[in-house]
Amino acid sequence: MTKLTPRGEQIIADISSRYQISRESTVSMLISVNNGGGTMAQFSIPEYGSGQWMRGGMTMVGDLFNNQLKANVNNLCEELSNALAQNQIFEPLPAGTRGSNTWWPSNLGVPSSTGGQNNTRYAVFPNERRLAVETNGQVSVYDTLNHNIGGVSQQQGSNNSLTFSSQLGTFSTLNLPLVSGPGGSNPPQQAAPVSNSPNNTSENTDVYENLRKLGELRDAGILSENEFQAKKTELLNRL
Repeated sequence: MTKLTPRGEQIIADISSRYQISRESTVSMLISVNNGGGTMAQFSIPEYGSGQWMRGGMTMVGDLFNNQLKANVNNLCEELSNALAQNQIFEPLPAGTRGSNTWWPSNLGVPSSTGGQNNTRYAVFPNERRLAVETNGQVSVYDTLNHNIGGVSQQQGSNNSLTFSSQLGTFSTLNLPLVSGPGGSNPPQQAAPVSNSPNNTSENTDVYENLRKLGELRDAGILSENEFQAKKTELLNRL
């Protein structure tokens, strides 16, 4: 676990005392808020149970009608978020190392956007056409192809994959060519070379549209998973 600075230890001790929760629970919530970029957290601690906090939004706890518990969670997360923004809470780590706030490979530069959910963090690098994803300390880098990434959500289920939206629709990290790292549960595909050719862009857009339609057919039960994977591989080979 990332070590706290002396100032961070003071802040955690003060907050733990005032909220009457253990140091371990306070640090766990701190890490959850930090992983959520200071604006959200998904947590599970003994004193509050499991739930979700979003700054300026809804706070969810297991005891749905316990408004006092919701208020405590909201106030705690707000304090931790402010502390992270105003203080050096964690001891700095070299860029690109596990636990660092700049956990992505340093050669990617500065991301246009970052975020996190549960034990997963992501960073988008449109100039490099790359997407970095860290899950449980392991970093994978994907080729984003011609996607201009917008929103993000997290799939529920065994693969725990991230799903992004772009001008081409929604897509999962499992459908992107893997550049480096462990990736998801699907066999990694070779990253496609960057090309600025107008014809190539048009052809690629047709391929992505066909992939989207194939996904809809699979979700509707018209195509089996094996049929979908075979057609997907055939389409991706055209890129």
